[in-house]
Amino acid sequence: MERQKVRVGIDVGGTFTDAAVIDNETFEVIEKMKIPTTHHDEDGVAKGIVQILDKILASRGIRPDDVTFIAHGTTQATNALLEGDVASVGIIGMGSGLDGLSARSESNPGDIELAPGKFLKTFHTYLDSKELTDERIEAAIDELVRQGAEVIVASEAYSVDDPANELRVADIASRKGIYATGGHEISQLYGLKTRTRTAVVNASLIPKMMETANMTEKSVKNANIKSQLMIMRCDGGVMSIDEVRKRPILTMLSGLAAGVAGALMYEKISDGIFFEVGGTSVDISVIKNGKVMIKNAQVGGHRTYLQSLDVRTLGIAGGSMIKVSGGRISDVGPRSAHIAGKEYEAFAQTGDIVSPKVKYVSPRAGDPAEYAVCECAGGKEFSYTLAGAANILGYIPEGDYAEGNKEAAVKAWEALAAHVGLSVEETARQVMDIAIDKTMKTVNEMIEDYELDRSFVTLVGGGGSGAVLVPAMAERENMKCQIANNAPYISTIGVALAMVKEQLERTVVNPTEEDIKRIRAEIVERIVKSGANEDTVEVTIEIDSQKNILRAIATGSTELRSKDLGQQAMSEQEMAAIAAQSVDQPLEHTKLAAQTGRWSLYASEQVKKAFFGLVKKKSNAVSVLDREGVVRFKRANVQYAKLSKSQFGGALNEFLDDNTIYSDANATIPKVFVFYKEKMLDLTGMQTKEQLLSILEIETELLRAEDELIVIAYQ
Repeated sequence: MERQKVRVGIDVGGTFTDAAVIDNETFEVIEKMKIPTTHHDEDGVAKGIVQILDKILASRGIRPDDVTFIAHGTTQATNALLEGDVASVGIIGMGSGLDGLSARSESNPGDIELAPGKFLKTFHTYLDSKELTDERIEAAIDELVRQGAEVIVASEAYSVDDPANELRVADIASRKGIYATGGHEISQLYGLKTRTRTAVVNASLIPKMMETANMTEKSVKNANIKSQLMIMRCDGGVMSIDEVRKRPILTMLSGLAAGVAGALMYEKISDGIFFEVGGTSVDISVIKNGKVMIKNAQVGGHRTYLQSLDVRTLGIAGGSMIKVSGGRISDVGPRSAHIAGKEYEAFAQTGDIVSPKVKYVSPRAGDPAEYAVCECAGGKEFSYTLAGAANILGYIPEGDYAEGNKEAAVKAWEALAAHVGLSVEETARQVMDIAIDKTMKTVNEMIEDYELDRSFVTLVGGGGSGAVLVPAMAERENMKCQIANNAPYISTIGVALAMVKEQLERTVVNPTEEDIKRIRAEIVERIVKSGANEDTVEVTIEIDSQKNILRAIATGSTELRSKDLGQQAMSEQEMAAIAAQSVDQPLEHTKLAAQTGRWSLYASEQVKKAFFGLVKKKSNAVSVLDREGVVRFKRANVQYAKLSKSQFGGALNEFLDDNTIYSDANATIPKVFVFYKEKMLDLTGMQTKEQLLSILEIETELLRAEDELIVIAYQ
């Protein structure tokens, strides 16, 4: 009998370390558990990873050989930056001639403020690249270490074109037993100032992360697991532990990426806003066309070359406390019951709420004494919370992680309601409205930033307190919502299901076919180094002509598996209904117009009569769905064609020419998407027809002449 193969995800959070075991074939969750995070153990958080791994495998009799994939997400880098718990960095700036003048100042960022009052300390020295000798490099390193540097960063002007000098400095430092890294390792973009800053933040995390990486890796090996340990990245992918040792900055914000990665795998979301709601805060991110939205991360208000999930965090969550001033409810959060060291009123026994009275506390020194708690006979105190309001108002589904004791909550809130001169229901509603107002301010900004269509957006609740906030918000704002499957473990599941990911960016003006081939080959080499099986790798090339950036993004898995979650295929009728709704068209005008591989294109055509019915106006809108019914592209006024690979020369050329706008000065080619087999190819960054066709040629070189593709073009 063949044994069940499993994937293991471990998520190390501030309060709990969670683990989930998932069937490698069906992606069903077999087991999940939480234990307190072992911050104070001499082995640190790695100890908890060992404990939970032993426990969860033993609970199901899973043998180490049955683990095909193991990954963990960590908030360690994020916490280290917030708390200023980082190593001091010595920078060796390099350059020569005229470039040397600016390189001296641009490679010296000074002390970097990570959080109010928390600084990353740097020391700087400068060497002329033309007079670089091993002795000079050694002397510079010794001097920086004498000043207090624990890690060395080598940063030279134009090192992305030739990193030899940076590598030389790093090599000499590591021979002296000092951690070192070069600016070119983090980013291949020009811009010495931002590249140096990104490299410095990365370097400051290396010593601490090395320690944890080594311990965690040892614990996985001691458990006899042969599978390579993978670590979650901030863009929702994973990378090998060797890569973490070089580029720990990529794990910053990775805990946030894991939740939305899990929601995407499970929830079939086309356009949505994902809320991971915990006890103290909510992390909000955007899904558009079935993909997560990414942007350049900032550290201490400065831009870095780190691409991470666009996550906005607010102090609103299940445990958010209620502020009262001047006899009325004034605010919800940012402090939570956890921070004040109080239990939630919603999880009290009814018998504990005896003659409740309102009392005010300041959760942390310096906070105003305006946070309300419920003091009961016998001196027992409970915090009033947003979770209490949601339970009273009936928003929490039965059996949900946040479901509490409504009777106890109502009893406790009677005192608060009397105190502010309202009914219990009105008081809870007021609290809920304040929380929704605060959250919707951010939600509306994100809808605007990413040009989402409100009527098609789904609000998705994840985390232990997803149901505390999301259903009430959706009801009031008249939007669709759902609570994610296994919501309290969604991050851990995201870690277990994650794909290996790599990204490379180069500064290139008008990239040639040669440039594109080179970056493509390099990203494939990189992702295979990061642990992906080469046969599973998919590469997307993007050209940002405004910033002159050529970007390659690769994803792959650690073993051969399709990313299809084995869910039931949808009927054509169900798909048509989703397609019609996505472009806001009536179902009777929406038809399946083209189909290939995993893709179905639905078109809605309407003829509108204008000018007293004498002029007919045709409008069309298309929606492309994958086989699971997720809308991956939708737009009005586009042209589409279904072609075989053999028609690239003739029909494709003609199709592109028909959709090109010619003026005296130039030809403006259309924005193009191509769908075939399992792949969606975004060619919207291309500037010329030659560029577009050369990328298409590279991407489809393995297709047979009769293989079919859907091509969409719009201006």
